[in-house]
Amino acid sequence: MERLRSHREFTAVLRRRHRVSSRDLVIHYLIPGSDRTATPLPVTSAVREGRHDILPAGRRRMGLAVSKNVGKAVTRNKVKRRFRQLAGSKEDLLPSSCDLVMRAKPSAATATYKQLEEQVDRLFRDLMHKTGKTAGGLDAQVQPGLQFADGSKGQPIQQQKATEGCRA
Repeated sequence: MERLRSHREFTAVLRRRHRVSSRDLVIHYLIPGSDRTATPLPVTSAVREGRHDILPAGRRRMGLAVSKNVGKAVTRNKVKRRFRQLAGSKEDLLPSSCDLVMRAKPSAATATYKQLEEQVDRLFRDLMHKTGKTAGGLDAQVQPGLQFADGSKGQPIQQQKATEGCRA
């Protein structure tokens, strides 16, 4: 996963006000084509015009925001290392093109790796659900008649064959 580097790239994501959050983490995101402000300009002309918020297809980028409220430098760096590792390992749960800013809340300093891993996994899945995209970047299509877990348009419940799971 590539990194967001400039202030302009960060603000392009934060200004859209799309986010998902948990106890220790907030993920701000921008999906190209999901917003009216993202125009389909060629990448070269977009960069020439100063439009760094336009993302080419098939590219995931991430930035980290860990403020001094999280702790001293050693603690902030530990949180950033964990976020980078978790985002890289869960990258396949994201749309094929997206910009993310992972913002740590102060409680992230005391959270265990396992807790952060569960939160990142849930937030990436929530992000996919909110955007209506699949991991391949295609629009999710809902088929009529499918039963969904927890009443949402998430993952369908797998139906078992009549011979599986039944013992007489």
